[in-house]
Amino acid sequence: MEAPIPNNEPERLKALQDYHILDTSAEQAYDDITELAAAICQVPISVISLVDESRQWFKSKLGVKASETPRNIAFCAHTILSAEPLIVNDALNDRRFADSPLVNDSPRVRFYAGFPLIAPNGCALGSLCAIDRKPGRLTKAQISAMDALARQVMISMELRRVSSRLVEALEQVSTLRKLIPLCAWCHRVREDDGYWKDIESYFRAQGNGDVTHSICPDCLKQQTSEEVL
Repeated sequence: MEAPIPNNEPERLKALQDYHILDTSAEQAYDDITELAAAICQVPISVISLVDESRQWFKSKLGVKASETPRNIAFCAHTILSAEPLIVNDALNDRRFADSPLVNDSPRVRFYAGFPLIAPNGCALGSLCAIDRKPGRLTKAQISAMDALARQVMISMELRRVSSRLVEALEQVSTLRKLIPLCAWCHRVREDDGYWKDIESYFRAQGNGDVTHSICPDCLKQQTSEEVL
């Protein structure tokens, strides 16, 4: 059975894109987590799955060769519908998955435990999964450990996002440190093509935000004095 689309799908997809992680290379930090997940749950398969618009893509995988599957057959498409783990003890006895090609063909999923990856804005971006080819169950201790690992995945993703934002900010600072040709009279800025532009338009074009207007204390004092005279 195909999973319904979450109510916050546009917000969820935008949050996922903001991490700039889809289709990136394997990273040890994530591979370590899938290895730990497989060991904790005592299963041969573990993946970190991110659910994109039409696919689930594996940032890390253990025990499977595919790097992605269509979203319409993904177990994880069901997992992102809730903030709680999705645990399927035997997929053949679950009407949502009994006819799935992932159950009846390779990798022949029978047991699935998906722990949602929840972004700071509350959106579920994917899941940390433990999978077996035979029915299974998890203890409370295993569930608690998997919850902790899922949080670690999001911490790693957040560090990646913040680092990317920091690089962008530093690049903007570097741009601002360059000498800006400013007219001493009208305060317009000369661009590389030789044209002069007002300073507000210049900063907007550089992507450094907008310009707000205020009056410094010295100018305010001078203006007040002139009005009194």
